[in-house]
Amino acid sequence: MARHRGTARLAPPAWLTESLRPRAAPVPWAAVARASVSLAAPLAVGTATGRPGYGALVSMGALSGVIGDTADAYRMRVFNIAVPQLFGALGLLLGARVHGAGWTAVAALTAIALVSGMISSIGAVASVSGLLLLLNTVVGAGLPLPSPWWLPPALLLLGGGVVLALTLLAWPLRGGVPERAVVAGSYRAVADLLEAAGTPGYEATRRALTQSLDQSYDLLLARRARRHGRSPTLVRLLAQLNALIPVVEGAAAAHVRPPGLGPLPPAYPAAVRALADAVENGHPGHPPPELPTPAGPSTRALEEAIGHAAAVVREPEPDPYAHDDRLGRPAGLGPRARRAVRALLLSGASWRYGLRLALCIGLAQVLVSVIAVPRSYWVSLTVTFVLKPDFGSVFSRAVLRALGTAAGLLLAVPVLAEVPHGWWDVPVMAALATLIPALSAKGYAFQTAAITPVILLLSDLLNHQGFHLVLPRLYDSLIGCGIALLAGYLLWPESWHTRIGDRLADAVQDTASYVSLAFTTAPGRDEPARARYRRRLYRDLSAVRGEFQRALTEPPPVGARAQAWWPLVIAVERIVDTTTATRVRVEHGAPAPTTAEVAAVTRELAGLAEALRTGEAPEPAPDVLGPHCALARLHHEVHAARSVAFG
Repeated sequence: MARHRGTARLAPPAWLTESLRPRAAPVPWAAVARASVSLAAPLAVGTATGRPGYGALVSMGALSGVIGDTADAYRMRVFNIAVPQLFGALGLLLGARVHGAGWTAVAALTAIALVSGMISSIGAVASVSGLLLLLNTVVGAGLPLPSPWWLPPALLLLGGGVVLALTLLAWPLRGGVPERAVVAGSYRAVADLLEAAGTPGYEATRRALTQSLDQSYDLLLARRARRHGRSPTLVRLLAQLNALIPVVEGAAAAHVRPPGLGPLPPAYPAAVRALADAVENGHPGHPPPELPTPAGPSTRALEEAIGHAAAVVREPEPDPYAHDDRLGRPAGLGPRARRAVRALLLSGASWRYGLRLALCIGLAQVLVSVIAVPRSYWVSLTVTFVLKPDFGSVFSRAVLRALGTAAGLLLAVPVLAEVPHGWWDVPVMAALATLIPALSAKGYAFQTAAITPVILLLSDLLNHQGFHLVLPRLYDSLIGCGIALLAGYLLWPESWHTRIGDRLADAVQDTASYVSLAFTTAPGRDEPARARYRRRLYRDLSAVRGEFQRALTEPPPVGARAQAWWPLVIAVERIVDTTTATRVRVEHGAPAPTTAEVAAVTRELAGLAEALRTGEAPEPAPDVLGPHCALARLHHEVHAARSVAFG
């Protein structure tokens, strides 16, 4: 027994083991092949022409392109690769201008870190752009680059162009395929949800569906925002995706059917899968199978929703101005640009992150300016990677960065010690590059371990230090992680007092508004508005779930608080599901709730939201709802959420 207690005390903490657990993800073979060719081919050309340093700069640009190639649709991939490359080239140019400039370089890098951090808070592409702006500024300030001044940025852009060209090779043959595939994937996720209705696996399946719908809408609406006018293909896909929403609502209603009715007949998910095949193939295909006679409000709602979806999928020319576009038209480039600028200049989160990053970069540059650290740019590179805002917890990233760098150095040791420069660099780079896309999807530590030997090999081609790079890079990484932990984590109160409680309270308050909206309008009225609100609410809950998952990787007290409140996130999701299901059942024959019943549930949710903000248990609400009222199940879920939060 004593040995068992000793073993438990020696076990690594849960936040670390959770962070180190590799995520289940398929190997992206096409991305693996592109990474291998785009990073190795420039080295081959540079070696053949006697300019290995030029080849290394082109490969460095290709590395940035490989990291940024995270989209599905080809038009978005052009945007996701090209825009960050321009920022990266600008960073390299600015860094080269202050190379060896002493305290001027410290001031310049600190200012650019502030701008980079603020840019990174706007969105995904801006985040990568801000990252490359700062990273390449650090590289340009720390490494001697060839002349003239325009050549290194041009070579960097050429590397990104290589990745872009390889990415777009299949566009003429596969244009539109990713968009159809992602919408078809949402249909199949709904079919899975119908199979899980009434079973314990329903909630996990519904969360997977939420992610699928978010991905589909993001992909289609981002594409449409860049198109002048309306594309018939995009209108068709959006109409097909919007037609899926009533099926999702019907699935929620089927999940709360009386237990005696058993699971849904398999014809329902089979019909949705047949529609998924039609969407993916781009033609109507065979008619979906016949559905059984409805046995109540839930199956009646499902029959109508699947029939409507089948009509939309088989419709040859959807109306470009159909009311079925439930999310509305996206804003044009002008309004979106103005919103981005306002977010950049007025957002407190933008300034906080920018100042945090600037402080850490400034400290790193001051440290390496005062203390003789060889090739000190690696310290600032480490700080930049650790403090990237959308990689997760700063604390766990610092630990994972150190572990990943150590693993990457183990890979780099035999390469730098035994492999001679020249043509041997080409197959070695081809092999190392395959690890980047293969391991990046597994987690941050795995991505760091894959990128580290590639950057070391490229750095060695520029400064020719060989095996002597290994230990200094490990020390530099540990110094950078220490700076990020001290100045980027411990000195900021928000690191210790996470806002997960406020985020959850906002979600509960929005849920109260959704309950009011769902039951204060007549059946058939304002359906697009309710659909938009429900989609936004599910998206917000998905973001809250992600925030909690990041908080779970923090050490106590943040991680412990997130773990204690984690069941409440699930309880709020159940409330939203039950609200949707009850509304659908009311629209198809079930008794409607009274205004007093709706007001009672809304008050309870608003009280719970306020209690989450203040930390004080809400006053017990009078139980005005009987066991047979229309909102009895919803009332039960709200009481369950309150019990989870305050006992």
